[in-house]
Amino acid sequence: MVALLNFKRPAPPQASVTLAPDLEAFLNGYSIEVMPRTARKVQDFRALLPENTRVYIAHIEGTPIRDMVATARRLAHDGYNVMPHFPARLIKDKATLQDMIARYQGEAGVDQALVLAGGPRTPHGEFESSMQLMETGLFDKAGFKHLHVAGHPEGNRDIDPDGGEAMVMKALRWKQAFRERTDAAMAIVTQFAFGAGPVVAWANRLAAEGVTLPIHIGIAGPAKLQTLITFAIACGVGPSLDVLQKRARDVTKLLLPYEPIDILTQLATHKATIPDFNIERVHFFPLGGIATNARWAIDHGGASTRPAASAQAQGSP
Repeated sequence: MVALLNFKRPAPPQASVTLAPDLEAFLNGYSIEVMPRTARKVQDFRALLPENTRVYIAHIEGTPIRDMVATARRLAHDGYNVMPHFPARLIKDKATLQDMIARYQGEAGVDQALVLAGGPRTPHGEFESSMQLMETGLFDKAGFKHLHVAGHPEGNRDIDPDGGEAMVMKALRWKQAFRERTDAAMAIVTQFAFGAGPVVAWANRLAAEGVTLPIHIGIAGPAKLQTLITFAIACGVGPSLDVLQKRARDVTKLLLPYEPIDILTQLATHKATIPDFNIERVHFFPLGGIATNARWAIDHGGASTRPAASAQAQGSP
């Protein structure tokens, strides 16, 4: 998954947002991704995120495990469901993996993980894929209840250098089979995209391949357009990059922050029309800042995105 950066929060809109019922329903139960350094900039998560929000903690190369665990402990203490990344290529060996699991579990009560290959092309040790981590049996032994895996709606050239998706599909079919032979609750959380069309087509291809794992679609939160284009190019987001490039050619929009209203509205409408469509949740990458992203979700998600502190205050006598 992509590293996250914090940016200055834009001025709040002057007019209130009219809630769209389909979008409000689609945002219910959204998740968000943080890093230790971005989390430290948030004074109070409960003033931003709903109760029980799943918060992924991205493990970027060079981040000490003690910082990862400390962030997990803080979020768990605040009442959030913590899902740290376990990047295979950054994990030296089975003993290191076992130690990471024990520390997350013992110090923060973690029982869920996003298992992925990770960013480096060259593995730091004996693991190079999420499947190898899962095959150790250590997550099952520790009683982890949720194992999520990565998805790439627009392909992954690290896995399929030719730009196709044969190897990616093979890996997802393996993970589907793993779910069927274990009691792990699994889902696919994806890289971010900007166009609904490629996402819908990819989700339908998965269903046709017999991959029925629920999809948590990655969405870039509000941010500067230049920032998103840079991230999109770095992360290999191809077909939907056109959405950003067209916006960049519109002088009236060039300096305005990007907001994910179009893609989310289209996906929400599609989900409302086809309820068994296999995208189940929204997963935010807060590229423009955690607070900015959370406030955007609050503005568009209604009661289901109300921050924990606000909901608690309203429920008080």
